[in-house]
Amino acid sequence: EALSLMLEDAGYTIRTLEERASFETMLDTIQQDDPGVLLLDIWMSGKDGRDICKHLKNQEATQHIPIILVSANSDLQRIAQEAGADDYLAKPFGMKEVITIVGKYFVE
Repeated sequence: EALSLMLEDAGYTIRTLEERASFETMLDTIQQDDPGVLLLDIWMSGKDGRDICKHLKNQEATQHIPIILVSANSDLQRIAQEAGADDYLAKPFGMKEVITIVGKYFVE
């Protein structure tokens, strides 16, 4: 929620997906919405952001979407690279850091 508020305050339109949604529903929604940037936490209830990232980056229809992995894991840089993410955002983070990283990939 804090991340959404930071990005909304910076003028971005935010859409969040419910973690309770099935893996297939999440993937379908992402493909249909074609977001400018996708932020994924590596630990979501019942799902792993790394797996979602790998899947999206291996699909022709979604491989163009910039993906930023978010985590407090101390090895996040390696994890993001192995998952095929475009970047990563280490927790805790400040608003300036979030806006800078998202701004690198956001295309209107």
